[in-house]
Amino acid sequence: VITQEEDRYDQLAQQYYGDSSLWWIISCSNAGLKQNSYYPPIGVQIRIPQDISRVISEFRILNER
Repeated sequence: VITQEEDRYDQLAQQYYGDSSLWWIISCSNAGLKQNSYYPPIGVQIRIPQDISRVISEFRILNER
């Protein structure tokens, strides 16, 4: 996805996953970008993973420890 001025990670997560709380998946999948904002840089291509089940599973495993 090429980002636009109004884009936010939480809104993109709502659009692609149906759940705005999964914004962190998009943010973490684009590690080369700043991780301290809901707003991705304008006009850059970002990765939006399609299969998030593995990411969520690994996250849960890490947080069980």
